[in-house]
Amino acid sequence: MNKSTLLAMLLIASVVAIWEALCRVWAIPVFILPPPTRVFATAIVRADLLLPHAGVTALEIVSGIMVSLGVAVPLSMWMFASPSVEKAMAPLLVTSQAVPVFAVAPLLVVWLGYGMASKVLMAAVIIFFPITITLLEGFKSCDAEYRVLFDLMGATFWKKMRFLYWPWALPHFFAGLKVGVSVATIGAVIGEWVGAQMGLGYLMIQANARLKVDLVFAAILWLAFMGLTMWGLVGLVERRTVQWK
Repeated sequence: MNKSTLLAMLLIASVVAIWEALCRVWAIPVFILPPPTRVFATAIVRADLLLPHAGVTALEIVSGIMVSLGVAVPLSMWMFASPSVEKAMAPLLVTSQAVPVFAVAPLLVVWLGYGMASKVLMAAVIIFFPITITLLEGFKSCDAEYRVLFDLMGATFWKKMRFLYWPWALPHFFAGLKVGVSVATIGAVIGEWVGAQMGLGYLMIQANARLKVDLVFAAILWLAFMGLTMWGLVGLVERRTVQWK
């Protein structure tokens, strides 16, 4: 275990210990702020309730990642190949992030219904921007000397894209993907808050209405675990793919 991991674990343990102590010393009612021991117990004991909802949310997030990759990757390549396209798309990309997701969520539910499609699109919208921008910047950061070398060898644009630009941009791509999967839960959960029949966001709304705050925190704990798991999986793929980093 390295020093940074140990420090992170100590920090989390300290926060949990302080939280537990405050709840017990001040006798805070559990319907206002349950102690972490109760939250952890609820997350385990009510796994039969949480797991189906977590499965729906996870499917929405993974589907959103796939949709965003299907749009962000070719768009980044297109903008890199054509500066005029980049200039035309830049205001739209910035606008897509300037508009609060809460403002868009009700419209997506109206247009796409209460099913999974609106939540997938919400997650994709949030993931899309960091992947697009970091991948584009990765292409642009390629060393000019290597570009000249490939030009002298008569390489076509697609040859350069395959053997030069993509390998060069992979670290940037994975950096953007890590950011994307870390915040993907936000889009899915907001969509479930606005209107859904399943999912951890839906469960949180239902539990909060019944003052089951421990169940709300348990759902948040499951969401955090899902986010950390996806972040770790992306990091694992990065280490296997970008071995020269």
